Amino acid sequence: MSDNSNTPHPEAIDSTPQNTEEQAASLASNDAEALAQVRAELAALQAKSGELADQYLRAKADAENSRRRAEDEISKARKFAVESFAESLLPVADSLEAGLVIKDATADQIREGAQATLRQLIAALERNKVIAIAPSAGTKFDPHHHQAISVVPSEQEANTVVGLLQKGYSIADRVLRPALVTVSAPK
Repeated sequence: MSDNSNTPHPEAIDSTPQNTEEQAASLASNDAEALAQVRAELAALQAKSGELADQYLRAKADAENSRRRAEDEISKARKFAVESFAESLLPVADSLEAGLVIKDATADQIREGAQATLRQLIAALERNKVIAIAPSAGTKFDPHHHQAISVVPSEQEANTVVGLLQKGYSIADRVLRPALVTVSAPK
């Protein structure tokens, strides 16, 4: 019995080489399928990569075009803002020239012409958001809008405007020139 148990069965011997060949064929088939699947995945990823590269280049071009358009718009806005301001000053220049043409003008006529021209200038400045800063006496000193030229003894509370030496101007809430003032000294 030991002979029977140790001796391989003839069908088992015959089937072993076939099983090995079948296994090899099966492995080769699996390898071919896996290789085909990897190649398909690679092709899909390459296509996706190409698509993303194309989208990137388009987005980059769009961003560059937007940047150029914005720069052009800013340039035009500056140009036309200056143009608008200059246009509003033309009547002032016309008035000054008209005043200089009059040879025999009296002092009163010159004064009236100067006052009318000043009104035109102030109106032109205000249309362009240039506003005078002219604090009256007794106004609290504001270092953002006023520049103290001197401190003088006064009966007023400390750090209040005593006198205006020169108007200041602001444009759109930005100080172009602070008002020059004298302020009261601490008691």
